[in-house]
Amino acid sequence: MLDPEKIFLDKVYEEIKIEPKDWMPDQYRKTLIRQISQHAHSEIVGMLPEANWITRAPTLRRKATLIAKVQDEAGHGLYLYSAAETLNITRDEMLDQLHSGKAKYSSIFNYPTLTWADMGAIGWLVDGAAIMNQVPLCRCSYGPYARAMIRICKEESFHQRQGFEILLTLSKGTEAQRKMAQDAIDRWWWPSIMMFGPNDDASPHSAQSMAWKIKRFSNDELRQKFIDMCAEQVKILRLTLPDEKLKWNEKRNHFDFGEINWKEFWNVVNGNGPCNKERLAARTKAHKDGAWVREAAAAHAEKRKSRAQKAA
Repeated sequence: MLDPEKIFLDKVYEEIKIEPKDWMPDQYRKTLIRQISQHAHSEIVGMLPEANWITRAPTLRRKATLIAKVQDEAGHGLYLYSAAETLNITRDEMLDQLHSGKAKYSSIFNYPTLTWADMGAIGWLVDGAAIMNQVPLCRCSYGPYARAMIRICKEESFHQRQGFEILLTLSKGTEAQRKMAQDAIDRWWWPSIMMFGPNDDASPHSAQSMAWKIKRFSNDELRQKFIDMCAEQVKILRLTLPDEKLKWNEKRNHFDFGEINWKEFWNVVNGNGPCNKERLAARTKAHKDGAWVREAAAAHAEKRKSRAQKAA
């Protein structure tokens, strides 16, 4: 009799996608549910800090593109919830975990958006870090997740360019606009590089996820690539990154950078960031206020099903 675990590992090794009906280890399933649902929650919660600026966008074009971006994030959340549902967890279960605080979302979305320049910094830095994390997920060993990521990454790439263009415009503006852009970069830089998660030696899931080819690169590898990229791009803006230790290292062929404040990172992850309570309260309220829509949709679907059965 064939060993199902050996078949699973052979598929992973040979780059054959694992599909929902395939046998998989329980821990592989649990790891995927944790990662995909966290990713979905991050997309949905991530709509909040940007939606805060839709009514205050400086021009009609800026308003339209910001609305489109927030709509994209909602779509990403739906793709990801659907991918997670193939692992035998319901959307209601995932949302209950989010609203109860059991499930996490990206710590970056617990910071406030204080000025219009924050829309640029989020696009360039936050979406840039997301792309660095997510492009390798297009080759994830789990088929539904990998396929969802292809479209998501294409849209996130547009979001990053949109954010950089906002900062570039501000950097060419008045002295007040340049200062606003610099202030936004100063506030978002360190939270952005924390998005890659703890250092490899402190990450409890990274090694196993890489062995199963859910992830392709370690947290520290992705963080270094992101820092190297941003250190060059910021020169185009003629602005600076808030790290006095940021310096090119000829021997490593990478930029050296300063110490990350992991105390702040874990404080935010554990629910004590500037906007944790505000974000969770907003999501819980939206879910409660939308109950009548879900009930109406379910009733309509049941009615159509009943009619179809009678016609048959």
